[in-house]
Amino acid sequence: MKQVFRNIDKYYAGSVELVPEEPEDMWHAYNLVAVGDTLRSTTIRKVQTESATGSVSVNKVRTTLCIQVETIDFDTQGCVLRVKGRNIQENQYVKMGAYHTLDLELNRKFALGKHEWDSVALDRIDMACDPTQHADLAAVIMQEGLAHVCLITPNMTLLRAKIETTIPRKRKGMCAQHDKGLTKFYDQIIQAVLRHVNFDIVKCVLIASPGFVKDQFAEYMFTMAVKMDWKILTDNKSKFVLVHSSSGFKHSLKGFKHSLKEVLQDPSLAPKLADTKALTEVKALDEFYQMLMNDADRASYGVKHVEKAVDLQAVEILLISDELFRAQDVQKRKRYIKIVDGVKENGGEVRIFSSLHVSGEQLGQLSGVAAILRFPIHDDDDDSEEEG
Repeated sequence: MKQVFRNIDKYYAGSVELVPEEPEDMWHAYNLVAVGDTLRSTTIRKVQTESATGSVSVNKVRTTLCIQVETIDFDTQGCVLRVKGRNIQENQYVKMGAYHTLDLELNRKFALGKHEWDSVALDRIDMACDPTQHADLAAVIMQEGLAHVCLITPNMTLLRAKIETTIPRKRKGMCAQHDKGLTKFYDQIIQAVLRHVNFDIVKCVLIASPGFVKDQFAEYMFTMAVKMDWKILTDNKSKFVLVHSSSGFKHSLKGFKHSLKEVLQDPSLAPKLADTKALTEVKALDEFYQMLMNDADRASYGVKHVEKAVDLQAVEILLISDELFRAQDVQKRKRYIKIVDGVKENGGEVRIFSSLHVSGEQLGQLSGVAAILRFPIHDDDDDSEEEG
């Protein structure tokens, strides 16, 4: 998603202009547009004209309309969002108050206005517009003295660091300078990984090289991680995968991309790269069910029970379906937003599940909101949940 401009005042009212660039962006748009919002985009309208002789002709014209949203329909197969509402701005082709349906499509700019932009909507825009948020995969493509650190999204490769250093050649009886240069090189790569790889998002880090360079680097990195107590590396050691690449990339960007392509085509990597956001959601839901079975007082679900846990600052991980934020009842939506904000303010983790995934459907069967708690809460109120 590309953000063209954002104009939101201190009361969180205003508009944002966006351009969806990939199919997933249409899903983001569907979760952003709500009944009562204003939406401006280009559209095709049939216009009937009458000539001086009385003959009538119908022509299609492209015009820009601004409507107040009344109904929203998302076609998941065609990745088209159809939004119907009344025209609220003067237009030479469409009367004020006339109904029209705007089709939001890939690469078609639209402006969305709200009386109040809440934290969930703003976070979704930031996530959709930040390419690193989609980078499930990171890679270190290296040879002795040269390394590229990159993040890989479904549509692009983001080169985040190029480390280039001269390493003295090994000479008989004079290995110290070589080892010192190699250590400095390795240290620079480690710092680049720590700086650019977000392990909350990245599921797999490839370390690729010709020969044994990758193996020597990985051994050094994890030895240093233990010595320096870099828990971010030791805790995520299982995400690192060593693979072979040719040394053909040399110093050119074109060569680097060729080497990366070669690495990604390695069939042995397929199982490792299957660890997507959907799988992460499944794992989180599984953790909740395990807690529910083994320590029920540290697992909560249903709006009322989770709200109580939030008030007690007990929520460690909140699991909530994005479907709840599409509620047409403004007060209902605000209730869910308050839960999310409360968890964040108290240092808890929020995981928003996609209702398109199986895990999101499962969460929906638990009312769409559940929580893993920091400490047990005995709930005397076992009455059934009310929906709103």
